Amino acid sequence: MSTEAPLILEGQRVTLLPLSLEHEAALNRAAADGELWKLFYTYVPAADGMRAYIEKALQAAEAGTQYPFVIVDRADARVVGSTRYMNIDVQNRKREIGSTWLARSAQRTAINTEAKFLLLRHAFEALQCIRVEFVTDVLNEPSRAALMRIGAKQEGILRKHMIMPGGRHRDSVCFSIVDTEWPEVRASLLARLEQT
Repeated sequence: MSTEAPLILEGQRVTLLPLSLEHEAALNRAAADGELWKLFYTYVPAADGMRAYIEKALQAAEAGTQYPFVIVDRADARVVGSTRYMNIDVQNRKREIGSTWLARSAQRTAINTEAKFLLLRHAFEALQCIRVEFVTDVLNEPSRAALMRIGAKQEGILRKHMIMPGGRHRDSVCFSIVDTEWPEVRASLLARLEQT
């Protein structure tokens, strides 16, 4: 069982709530906003796969390897997507932030920036992590650009890292932020959020 439960992270625009089966309908609505299941460079389930997606995430949470959240837009209390801590490695004080997706109407807003800020702040300041990783599809240009904007450093490309649901062999790009970089990244993220 995860030792972090229950964890709620709250900002000015966003609240990150622990994922539960009760979020299935809300996540289906978020995924339908832009028909996100049609994206080739990431995996967002269609309605017929959402329950299994949630159940798998909850199993990983029970095993202590992940901590999944729903992303709630505080302006209208609407679930607009999902994100999670993944590959949690307590001994080495590191984890990955991933499986992040947002409804089309929430994309290119401050929502993703603040969600990342909340996750990073908790990882570095509350959990004393020394490293936070991000792994994205080499073809996912919006994600790569967003990670560069928040100050993550590209480390390399993992070739044929995953097989996507359609059978494509995905190359993945690895990024990270380490604890010594966090103060500068923190200041930059706060400045970006103040401008929105």
